[in-house]
Amino acid sequence: MRYSAWAIAREGLTGNRGWRPAWRDPDPKPAYDVVIIGGGGHGLSTAYYLARNHGITNVAVLEKGYLGGGNVGRNTTIVRANYMLEGNSQFYSHSLKLWEGLEADLNYNVMHSQRGQIMLAHSDGQRDLFARRGNMMISQGDDAELLDVDGVRRHLPYLDFEQTRFPIFGGLLHRRGGTARHDAVAWGLARGADRRGVDLVQNCEVTGIDIENGRVTGVQTSRGAIRAKKVAIVVAGRTGQIAAMAGMRVPIESHVLQAFVTEGLKPCIDHVVSYGMGHFYISQSDKGGLVFGGDLDFYASYAQRGNLPMAEHVMEAAMTLMPMIGRARVLRSWGGIMDMSPDGSPVIDRTHVDGLYLNCGWNYGGFKAVPGSGYALAHLMATGTPHDSAAKFRLDRFETGRGLMDEEGTGAQHNLH
Repeated sequence: MRYSAWAIAREGLTGNRGWRPAWRDPDPKPAYDVVIIGGGGHGLSTAYYLARNHGITNVAVLEKGYLGGGNVGRNTTIVRANYMLEGNSQFYSHSLKLWEGLEADLNYNVMHSQRGQIMLAHSDGQRDLFARRGNMMISQGDDAELLDVDGVRRHLPYLDFEQTRFPIFGGLLHRRGGTARHDAVAWGLARGADRRGVDLVQNCEVTGIDIENGRVTGVQTSRGAIRAKKVAIVVAGRTGQIAAMAGMRVPIESHVLQAFVTEGLKPCIDHVVSYGMGHFYISQSDKGGLVFGGDLDFYASYAQRGNLPMAEHVMEAAMTLMPMIGRARVLRSWGGIMDMSPDGSPVIDRTHVDGLYLNCGWNYGGFKAVPGSGYALAHLMATGTPHDSAAKFRLDRFETGRGLMDEEGTGAQHNLH
């Protein structure tokens, strides 16, 4: 059914007996044209755009647990397009444009809120770098405004402007940046894909990838063998494990990234605020909780939990920037498994196995990339050529050393792979 104000009124007057499940819960068929391993944001987005843009609907999304139970439901929900390097800048600009039309496209409220993001500068050099980044963003067609100290104070009066450890020299305002509700994004994409005939198969663990004469022929799962002409690995921090089933050793390390949320508060933070000196970022959710995070837990792990030393580090960064947060009680914390690439940039490419595709290496950029990632991978799988926005996300750049995009230099190390 189509969601609308009229549908809500009608169901409210008739006891809400007409609502149907947002998507089916089918058993897997013996064969599909495309199998997507991973039912997170990127996998669901790929399935949706395969059906929407290319008419490929004989598709199965296989999820080991439940849809949205991985990183798409374990992040700080930030959406932005303030990247600087060639390749990443174009991709995230394209992804943001897709975000801006996503709710109308899906007929689903993903709670996309373009409240603006402010990156704080803490030195003259950093402010000069932000000016360069802002110019790059504007030349790409995105928005950017360089703020002086008074400009930051007008937007963020609650910051500690007197502290000397990380003095505030200004900031870069990206007005089209903001947040979206992570669960709603997964649900909306799942509903959109299901409405176009895609099978979303939950509780279906992939245990092997079938390859014959250099070509993928299907997958082995906990619910039986499934044949497929094309298979995509879209599993974030589990990329290394699934790729190993196809005999691949990928340049990915899996690390834990913690996030935190406080009790619900009255509206007090209007923007997304981040500062690199303490690697801290914060926003306020629609329910009133302050959602924030910081650095990785700096050890390889597949566990969806964090550790207390990093929690303490993030809290210290929060207190340094905005002492007022000390009065809020932390409600809960969680961890997501990050797939970290050596150059801090992603991979959307075919592999050496014919018909097998790889989507990984999103580092800190996974959630904001959800629509753009699925759009680009669907284009590659349907047409055989990379989409313009993701043309530089080649896998062989780590083998040849050409085309590396060192976005942050905080990923894994080349010499370990």
